[in-house]
Amino acid sequence: MEFLITVTTVGVMLMYSAPGYALVKSGKIKSESISAFATVLMYVCQSCLVVYSFQKVDYTPQLFKNMLIFFVMAVAMQALLLGGYYFLFRKRYKNVRWRIATIAGVFGNCAFMGVPILEHLLPHYPTAVVFSAVYSISMNLLGWTLASAIIANDKKYIRPRNFFFNPSMIALYVALPLFFTHTYIGGNVFGDAVFLLARMTTPLCMLIMGMRLATVPLSKVVTSKLNYFVLLMKQFIMPLIGLVVVYFLPVEHNMKLTFYIICCCPVASVVLNYSEMIGEGQDTAANLVLFGTFSSIITIPVMMTLSGLIK
Repeated sequence: MEFLITVTTVGVMLMYSAPGYALVKSGKIKSESISAFATVLMYVCQSCLVVYSFQKVDYTPQLFKNMLIFFVMAVAMQALLLGGYYFLFRKRYKNVRWRIATIAGVFGNCAFMGVPILEHLLPHYPTAVVFSAVYSISMNLLGWTLASAIIANDKKYIRPRNFFFNPSMIALYVALPLFFTHTYIGGNVFGDAVFLLARMTTPLCMLIMGMRLATVPLSKVVTSKLNYFVLLMKQFIMPLIGLVVVYFLPVEHNMKLTFYIICCCPVASVVLNYSEMIGEGQDTAANLVLFGTFSSIITIPVMMTLSGLIK
């Protein structure tokens, strides 16, 4: 079952990337314009996705408590791995490929690919989608600060303004009051526009990946040793660490499963988006995202066989 779900999800996502690839190859879109698409995705669509995700469930004190616990789990997991990989690879950071590898080895596709997988694997647990949004927020908070600093090799990104006033946090400032007051914004022109922009996140993200891939030889995707190294880091080592973490945590079973499934997701497409906006390592990021997405057809089903160990 997991195998078929993964194949279908990956197939649809890769289908979205095809038009972007064709438009750049045909010269309709210039390579220097790709970063503009990434800016629209990160500032507009992803912000709307945060609001949209919080609209899918009703507030309860217990749910909010679980969301805070999940947030702490997500931040701790990613920050510790980023710190660990930084100390392992920092002597190679003159080469941007290793800076991108550090981020790609930690950030997973928890929203664009994780949500459909969670919806299929845990159909009776809609809260999993909200936890995915919480994880995505934690990832973006680290992305606009620590991860951006690593990619650019510049500590100027680690400052309070980048943490509290990035698009994800601003969207959260809008989403939380609506969540706490049980205010649903759907069914009107404004709310429907927000939801439509949120649903554009996945196809636009994959279009950008297709555009960037059109600028590099596809042979590099399957021959790069770095791709296989990052595959090991992100899609095997990280899930195993996540499995150990949730095994000992005193939280509900479905919450543990959600966290583990998210850890199994392939390299996040936002790795490419951050590199596009910063202007560093775009080709490497595109290769890692594509290779990770393709290989998840095998890695996710394999790692999901271990989910039975979670009690």
